[in-house]
Amino acid sequence: MAYDERVANRVREALANQALVEERILFQGLAFMIGDKLCICVRSQVLMCRIGHEQYEAALEINGVEAMIHNGRSMKGYVFVSPQAYATREAFDGWIQKCLHFNKFAKSSKKKKK
Repeated sequence: MAYDERVANRVREALANQALVEERILFQGLAFMIGDKLCICVRSQVLMCRIGHEQYEAALEINGVEAMIHNGRSMKGYVFVSPQAYATREAFDGWIQKCLHFNKFAKSSKKKKK
């Protein structure tokens, strides 16, 4: 699945002041890593947000937000956010802030041995 370049550019702009931002192709989209930790990913026009367990249940109550299902398993702390749920600048910035907030506490993924 491809990612929408316009949405990716919005995320790039929002993360421009962050240190250690790296882009990788992951989860069938473009992932933005901060400090070797997945922060947010763009799949088509959908944002995959890593927001953590504390904000997970409340996020699912928002129209246009769904749980991330991976290999038949719900990934607690990760949500898919449709364009309707980030249609305004305020809403988009809110999702970015949720991801950045959790990124401070998130564990980095294990490095694969070569």
